[in-house]
Amino acid sequence: MSALVTLGEAMAVLAADRPGPLASGSSLRLGFAGAEATVAIGVSRLGHPASWTGRVGADGAGAMIIATLRGENVDVTRARVDDTAPTGLMLRERRTPDHTRVSYYRRGFAGSRLTPEDVDPELVARARVLHVTGITPALGDGPRAAVRHAVDLARAAGVTVSLDLNYRARLWSREEAAAELTHLVTRADVVFAGPEEASLVVPEADPATMARALLDLGPREAVLKLGSRGAVAATRGGGAAVQDIVPVTPVDPIGAGDAFVAGYLAGLLDGADLPGRLLLAATCGAFAVAAPGDWEGLPRRGELDLLQGEDVTR
Repeated sequence: MSALVTLGEAMAVLAADRPGPLASGSSLRLGFAGAEATVAIGVSRLGHPASWTGRVGADGAGAMIIATLRGENVDVTRARVDDTAPTGLMLRERRTPDHTRVSYYRRGFAGSRLTPEDVDPELVARARVLHVTGITPALGDGPRAAVRHAVDLARAAGVTVSLDLNYRARLWSREEAAAELTHLVTRADVVFAGPEEASLVVPEADPATMARALLDLGPREAVLKLGSRGAVAATRGGGAAVQDIVPVTPVDPIGAGDAFVAGYLAGLLDGADLPGRLLLAATCGAFAVAAPGDWEGLPRRGELDLLQGEDVTR
């Protein structure tokens, strides 16, 4: 049984190793990325069984993604190899040391062909948490229907539904996103969002007020991710907490939000209280930004105290 079940898109990533425009002969690092896959890896590294459902192409990139997830002890028995479409691609350019430019090649690719038939009802019903994001429903009618189906299955089985709004402006308009994300928020138990994302479904205000406004739509927990300003959370029972960032020298900001979610959900599975969940989330976010890549820096359970110790561990 997987404690966490998630579904979504995973893409191959070609990331520039050094700042500057892409040019012939540029050095690129091969990897993969996907918000839901990152959360699955993060939860698995913290000791909870996790499962990822999605589609990849019948190509080397797809094989690399599946093999890596399997190597991270993520259950990929419901991952499908689609021989009619290639694996999607993300091209990440460090245009300057402080600014990253990302290009996506995903529409019509394997990840965008997810359907409700790819979702295993028994797998969802036996989970403790189903995690979905706003990226997958933005990919098309099939992925949108798959997410709705998975959420319906989870709610019918009494499984906690986690939703990260994860709005991507290049995938759909604010109006289209607002309608779908509002629907999903009303069906979720735990909601994560940045302030700009939350403004799609609730009035813009200070983060604590926006968190409480999200609760009014139905969730029992709402977490506002504030980047370098930390996070705030509120619960239906009136609980609230604020979390500062865990100080670390940043190397790559990509993936910090998904790492935060992985830590929070692992804390939920641990049975930690709200401050404990937020601290674990912030710690995972710090580990993520301290290493290149979307998920490579995610911590294992035995490493969580590392950021509190000496600079050199002997």
